[in-house]
Amino acid sequence: MAPPPFQAFLDEHREHVYRFLVACVGGQDADDCFQETFISAMRAYPRLRNGSNLRSWVLTIAHRKALDSHRARGRRPVPMDDLPEQASVDGAAHDEELWADVRKLPAKQRAAVVLRFASDLPHDEIGRIIGCSDEAARRNVHEGLNKLRSTWDR
Repeated sequence: MAPPPFQAFLDEHREHVYRFLVACVGGQDADDCFQETFISAMRAYPRLRNGSNLRSWVLTIAHRKALDSHRARGRRPVPMDDLPEQASVDGAAHDEELWADVRKLPAKQRAAVVLRFASDLPHDEIGRIIGCSDEAARRNVHEGLNKLRSTWDR
């Protein structure tokens, strides 16, 4: 079975990829990572084999772009002036704190937790995306959740 036209592929997977990237890198960097993900996917799309798992394939690309973003973050200048406080909706600040803590997890744990809970993927597919076995993916989710629990139980 040949892959669908690229626009149909984009329409089908855009929400999953964007949600994954927002959870991994935050809203500020998610747009750039999203664009880089689909540019890379578009370049490689003609070389896809028939019967490829397109969702896992594009989430693997997104995972790599998120890693690149985290590496680049250390090289970016840090603003020095205080920013004005932003108004928040009830619960939104709590959620943002949680996702900020998720973004502090090690790369594989961060990706595993996001793919499991934001994208609702099974462990075997998570393992394929982040390049490990499903047992290792399960372990990364478990260890990531334990770190989050220890942070939030204080």
